[in-house]
Amino acid sequence: MGKSTLFNAITKAGAQVANYPFCTIEPNVGVVAVPDDRLDFLEKLYKSKKKVPACVEFVDIAGLVKGASKGEGLGNQFLAHIRETAAIVHVVRCFENKDITHVAGEIDPLRDIEIIDTELILADMDTMAKKLERLEKNIRLNDKKIAAEKDFVLKVKAHLDSGKPARTLDLNSDEQLLIKDFFLITAKPVLYACNVAEADLPKMENKYTAIVSQKAKEDGAQIIPICAKIEMELSELPENDRADFLKDLGIIEPGLNRLIKAGYDLLGLATFLTAGEDESRAWTIKKGFLAPQAAGIIHTDFEKGFIRAEVMAYDDLFKLGNEKAVRDAGLLRSEGKEYAVKDGDIIEFKFNV
Repeated sequence: MGKSTLFNAITKAGAQVANYPFCTIEPNVGVVAVPDDRLDFLEKLYKSKKKVPACVEFVDIAGLVKGASKGEGLGNQFLAHIRETAAIVHVVRCFENKDITHVAGEIDPLRDIEIIDTELILADMDTMAKKLERLEKNIRLNDKKIAAEKDFVLKVKAHLDSGKPARTLDLNSDEQLLIKDFFLITAKPVLYACNVAEADLPKMENKYTAIVSQKAKEDGAQIIPICAKIEMELSELPENDRADFLKDLGIIEPGLNRLIKAGYDLLGLATFLTAGEDESRAWTIKKGFLAPQAAGIIHTDFEKGFIRAEVMAYDDLFKLGNEKAVRDAGLLRSEGKEYAVKDGDIIEFKFNV
């Protein structure tokens, strides 16, 4: 409950909001600039002509109901939309308000989560059953690769049959690569966004969030409490008034910032930065990317012709005040192909094509 309200607040995309089920029919898409104070600092320091933040795409997909995997409600098309996402943010109602209808009539976040989990697991069970059927038709070819894949499909299917999502399955590195080809919904990382009441601020916790937190621990998910109502009010304020609004509520930062940070952590993402007179820009990479891979995010030619990376840490630049001071302190480094880029690295790539 509060899914489209939260979506509107963080994306200002104007998704329809109403107090009845299936208000969202077609998925709404919003692209959000990632808030990053580091980028603001670089823009001022280098007097950049423009600032280009990293972006996150949010998709508001209609809620599922019991029986969605069999086509109940508007389930089938929504399941297809979920398959296209990198991660799932499950907005769970964790507040009481007699004026806001709950589709099931009462507040029970664990029940709400289990309804969604069950439908997604059932959808994945159907996927694996079809996969197994195709493999069994070819097993007579006596192909060892097909036989091994069948064994793995049976392992995944048994886990799903026990009512557990695929993301909780213990897999070795080879199996982790193999399961990606199955495009299972329950293999996606999940973040529970607990929609709490304004009265629960600034702690943003209550008896319902405690239940969700325990559930998250059990099934390998993450949790972030957030108040959709407050986020909507915040989004409608002039930017200069937002800090005072948050201060009055006892909140350090907007829920959007916390949601994006949690999303980055969930997906194993990091940010490196480039800066200069033309532009200061934030780039999103997977954690552990080596310097040539990070260079390839900017342009494929950078990766193909990679020579080295001139790197300094943002914290060093911020502390010392300018690039010359960083260089004089011996903190501007020349890194090669095996360097693993760190979050907050400011990099200039040297390449030759």
